[in-house]
Amino acid sequence: MNNYLIGDSTTFNSKRHVSVSTDEASPTTTYNDDLHTHGSPLAATESTANTNANASPLSKYNDSSHGKSARKIAHTRSYHDHDHEHDAAPPHSPPPPPPEPYSNCYFKKGDPALKKARNLYLKIYFSGLFLVILTIFAVFPIYWGSLWKIPAHPLQGWIVDFDGGNVGQTIVRSLTSGTGRIIKWEIVPSARFPGGVVDVIREVEDNLAWVAVTINEGTSLRLEAASAVPDPGYNGSQAITAYGVEARNENAYRVFIRPYVQTSLDAIQFNFATQYATRLASSSGIANLLATSPQTVVSPVSYTIVNLIPFSQPVASAVVFVGLIYLLILSFFVVMIAYNARQVSGLNNLLNLRAIVTVRLLSSCVGYFFLSLFYSLLNLAFNLDLTKKYGHAGFMIFWMLNWIGMLAVGLALESLITLFTPQYIPFFMILWIIANVSVCVFPIQILPRIYHYGYAAPFYNISSSTRSIAFGTKNTLGLNFGVLFAWVLVSCLTLPAIQWFVRRRERRAGVARAAAAPPGPEPGLEAGFGSGVREKEGA
Repeated sequence: MNNYLIGDSTTFNSKRHVSVSTDEASPTTTYNDDLHTHGSPLAATESTANTNANASPLSKYNDSSHGKSARKIAHTRSYHDHDHEHDAAPPHSPPPPPPEPYSNCYFKKGDPALKKARNLYLKIYFSGLFLVILTIFAVFPIYWGSLWKIPAHPLQGWIVDFDGGNVGQTIVRSLTSGTGRIIKWEIVPSARFPGGVVDVIREVEDNLAWVAVTINEGTSLRLEAASAVPDPGYNGSQAITAYGVEARNENAYRVFIRPYVQTSLDAIQFNFATQYATRLASSSGIANLLATSPQTVVSPVSYTIVNLIPFSQPVASAVVFVGLIYLLILSFFVVMIAYNARQVSGLNNLLNLRAIVTVRLLSSCVGYFFLSLFYSLLNLAFNLDLTKKYGHAGFMIFWMLNWIGMLAVGLALESLITLFTPQYIPFFMILWIIANVSVCVFPIQILPRIYHYGYAAPFYNISSSTRSIAFGTKNTLGLNFGVLFAWVLVSCLTLPAIQWFVRRRERRAGVARAAAAPPGPEPGLEAGFGSGVREKEGA
């Protein structure tokens, strides 16, 4: 009876791979071993009977019982196998083998995997190429437009007549009779400058005017005296002095201011000399004058151009213009390095919102702090003099300026990379570079009014403060640092907002994917014979 129970139990648990074991000498063990050896319950029973032919009657009785049990097991398993043959899913064709790497030609035919890869490549390549073409026509015109029709507005120039005589009035009329396309002359009364020319110089250095032309005091009296009594030491260039500041914007000074002033004063000098020579032609003392002081006749009035603050350090071109592009590119490198580090480490998915925002901000601040130091030291290595205006503190100011400048341009990229992803952030970087560079080549005053956004651009403010440190131009550090800090603050506010927005979008997308997924069996359960549902193996 027990043998039949064991046989039934074995039949019931055959699907679950549960084997029943007893003592080694029991007939049941013999049955199980033969069952695994011959693969059939009937064969196992016959083998057991042959093996125990000389056994005792009790053993024969047990063998007979095992024979009946084996036939019952065979019938039961045959039923199970027949049932599972009807329930099993139709067999699937095996997937095609993966293509062998490095073995195909690009235009090979008959390979569906290669065709799919080729179509995907062309789709991605040409869509990216289209975006680059779109960038050329949408972003590059910002820079080209800043150079196209300049000056769109004239620069401000002063005329100060300290002479008050015939020479001064003639020069004022001649200068103001021009079109004023490049420099718009304003007549400023000499009473505004009680200190004389010194006060004019100070205000030009304070960026109140791009150029100032002074007709020096006593010019008319000296010319009349030299005409009456020939003076061999007469110098007509003392009559007019033009003051400008090259370091304020070397491009504007070299391309517009100096050439225009020089051309205008050359014309005045020639016209005045012609008129003066005509007047002296009927004078009885003309021969004596030509013999003693010919310069009085040839050049009665001339000029001197004084460059108050020259752009005397060519290496400074790197830090006031091209180097600013390098700063932004370095900031972009830090953004990409930090992004990849977060992705590889898994911090994006492990940290909460406050933690990930803190990590991103601190990483940027620390990274830019040291990069700006090394960038500043590089300029010292090439003998950039930073002590012109602020002494030895100039280097620290220069370092902090570069640090805050990198934060201003870099945190904007750090904020937007979450939204644009590394795939599209380079397109914004191009826009960011060109929008900043366009307002640094020439003065904003001569650009179209649309470029007046440049007063708030990071590059413009970094360049302005760098000129003050390296050359001694007007101190605008407070204003420039304030604008840069404002950019940093804006980025500190937008970074967590964008991070929160993207995370919410990802959560909603995950919920939508889960809702759209087809329903499956409950975890840990699967269909079974007889009872409908039973536990998975090993669950």
